Amino acid sequence: MNDNVGKLILRLALGGLILFHGVAKLSGGLGFVSGVVTAAGLPAFVAYGAYVGEVLAPLLVIFGWYSRIGAALIAINMLFALGLVHRAQFATLAPTGGWSLELQGIYLLTAIAIALIGPGRFSINPR
Repeated sequence: MNDNVGKLILRLALGGLILFHGVAKLSGGLGFVSGVVTAAGLPAFVAYGAYVGEVLAPLLVIFGWYSRIGAALIAINMLFALGLVHRAQFATLAPTGGWSLELQGIYLLTAIAIALIGPGRFSINPR
């Protein structure tokens, strides 16, 4: 029972926190993301992947409906964010002494963990 509650908490935390980023992009648009993507030499349509990784995938994770796939999509989204936006911070420390990319690292690693362990019993399809 405790492991299923733990999985639910992980799903709600990751999905809920990433979804905030998606809602910001839904309301503010993809201008920044599109600029970063095209500056890296990728086609502009790749920016729409942010909607998949930050809106659709978190909803899958939150509801536990194909949450392994949703978590994998979030992990891919985070790898793009790390590579396109945060690569200059990869080997730096924050003023408080922690890694500059702690938040992004936690998002990535939590997504990988959920993709590996599954959603738990408290989900739409607990596989």
